[in-house]
Amino acid sequence: MLRLVTFSLVATALLTNALAQQNVTSRADQSRESPVDQLIPWLLDEDRQLRDVAFSEVILDTTGKHVLAVDRKNETDECVIKQISAALDETMRRMNASDSPIQKVARINEVSSQVEDLLRELLNATPGLNCDFPRTADDKTQRSGYPDLRIVDLATTRVFYLDPKLYAVGSRDSSFRTFYFEPKIATNKVRDDAVHLIVGFEHELRKDNRWNFIRWDLVDLSQFKVKLKAEFQGSNRDMYRPEAIVATSAKKRD
Repeated sequence: MLRLVTFSLVATALLTNALAQQNVTSRADQSRESPVDQLIPWLLDEDRQLRDVAFSEVILDTTGKHVLAVDRKNETDECVIKQISAALDETMRRMNASDSPIQKVARINEVSSQVEDLLRELLNATPGLNCDFPRTADDKTQRSGYPDLRIVDLATTRVFYLDPKLYAVGSRDSSFRTFYFEPKIATNKVRDDAVHLIVGFEHELRKDNRWNFIRWDLVDLSQFKVKLKAEFQGSNRDMYRPEAIVATSAKKRD
């Protein structure tokens, strides 16, 4: 019986030691993995982790700021939404005017900055509101990136971010990506707990050298869901390095 107990204790000790060695080896193997080795499997697990991510969580985790919902029972929110709506009505009226600079632009993608400028002008002229381009962490004005406009209710200092979008008739229900947010530290423009709004202007296809905008919708992003599209990028400088070129066309003779 004593031998049996002794054997059992020795076997248990050996098994425990083997498991401990295995755990040490496993941790060592994991520590030897490069950041890319750890990243790729996570990215490939897209269906489980990278879809239907709450935009409010993305903002909180990347900026430390909260996405506030529009409160229709709150007097300030109700007033500001009405003021923004009035500015949107006037914006669309001006964009559709025959003498609007927007009517001279052939490509709709080149209209966005003019829409932002027009909205900024109208909202700044609205009593009780201040509207400007958001500043980065370095206190620099930056036009590119989300969000485009920062609106402040002067009486309460409540902040509303507004990002204009343009879309063609028939594409409202499209799954094509139209919203982008790239987390950055130095160029982050979300620096307030704020209400986040998208305004979508719907337009008809260009006809007779003019654009016709037919509606707008103001969207509260507090319940917005996003998904991550991961891609690895490289520039021409990265690709066409002299040491990487293995063949080149013959020089053209004069």
